[in-house]
Amino acid sequence: MSDLKPLMLATSPTVTVEEYYVDEAKRISGNPKQSLWIEYQDRSDQFFAGIWASEIGEWRISYTEEEYCCILTGESMITSSEGETFTVRSGDEFVIPAGFTGTWKVIEPTKKRFIVYEKA
Repeated sequence: MSDLKPLMLATSPTVTVEEYYVDEAKRISGNPKQSLWIEYQDRSDQFFAGIWASEIGEWRISYTEEEYCCILTGESMITSSEGETFTVRSGDEFVIPAGFTGTWKVIEPTKKRFIVYEKA
């Protein structure tokens, strides 16, 4: 029997928040401030989980990682480089696969819980 115990994520972040703005080279509209709370990160720096929030704006995205998302509040539109659009709102759960490119547009300030895995 293992002595490992599961780590439970807090329902509200108790870790330090990192605040930043979308890189100018990626921005399409607005200048959204984003906030990031990393609640768990493994020793390899390949797997982590937390909460992300963004103000209104739009930017280009290019995923090298696999990301599970659960929208907690707000509304956003994710558009693939092929033009397929997905609107995500509070309660929606989805995965963005590695290799996905397109845009992320925050319609209403959005907060999501995320789990990311990035291959070495």
